[in-house]
Amino acid sequence: MSQTFSEETHRNMLARIPRRTGREIADWMRTVEEGPSLLRFEDRVSWLRGAHELAYGHAKAILHEYDLRRAARRLL
Repeated sequence: MSQTFSEETHRNMLARIPRRTGREIADWMRTVEEGPSLLRFEDRVSWLRGAHELAYGHAKAILHEYDLRRAARRLL
């Protein structure tokens, strides 16, 4: 998992994604879940950007959030 911005910046980015993309975060989580099983974070960012025409920061924030949620599920 790769993160180069603060938690506050991450939350702000997530809040803007639905307005910028027209899709809710839950929709993006399903898209990532159903996407290819790429191991490297940057490969996943590249796939999401290319397949869905996202900005780099938005793709990175979506994937970081996906990884956070997946890790939280494993702890339960």
